[in-house]
Amino acid sequence: QVQLVESGGGLVQPGGSLTLSCTASESIRSSVSMGWYRQAPGMERDLVATFISSTITKYSDSVKGRFTISRGNAENTVYLQMNSLKPEDTAVYYCNVRQYIGVRLTDFWGQGTQVTVSS
Repeated sequence: QVQLVESGGGLVQPGGSLTLSCTASESIRSSVSMGWYRQAPGMERDLVATFISSTITKYSDSVKGRFTISRGNAENTVYLQMNSLKPEDTAVYYCNVRQYIGVRLTDFWGQGTQVTVSS
């Protein structure tokens, strides 16, 4: 099973920046997707940004132009650069890998990292 470890969350003022990192315990080269979701209190977990192929990305409309997802040199690392942060970006951010285990499409999640945007 893939294990995911996130880091980089914290408290930042509105307009500030943070970079989140996610490292997988094994190569995710064969994964269907790898990316980031977030969940605010009382809300559902929603897509933030993800790679749906080695080069194609998908972003939530709410973060387009402010957030950038990228891969590290290693095949098992993904980053989320977050700029121009707003209070509504406050949430727990989760790394996600989606891959087939046999014929079953399976989601793997990290433990989550808190991002708080507040003055």
